[in-house]
Amino acid sequence: MDLSNEQPQEHVVAVRKNGDGDIVELKLSSGRVVDYLEAQAMAKNNQLYNVQVFRGRDGEEHLRSVPDGRKDNNLDNLPLF
Repeated sequence: MDLSNEQPQEHVVAVRKNGDGDIVELKLSSGRVVDYLEAQAMAKNNQLYNVQVFRGRDGEEHLRSVPDGRKDNNLDNLPLF
């Protein structure tokens, strides 16, 4: 399988939260800022490293870091921008 056309995965390096503490934007390793819905689409397309989409108890889709037992790389614990 030829992977040369696949885009490299970007890392989430910082997040922006609203007044309720919900993540609304993510800053990527390229410096690009994407909103939450765009980040969800990127995660579904395997374009974000260590980020996945899951369906919460509320029935909505949410982003989270791939569970690995570490807290320092959780989206909520990333630096704010």
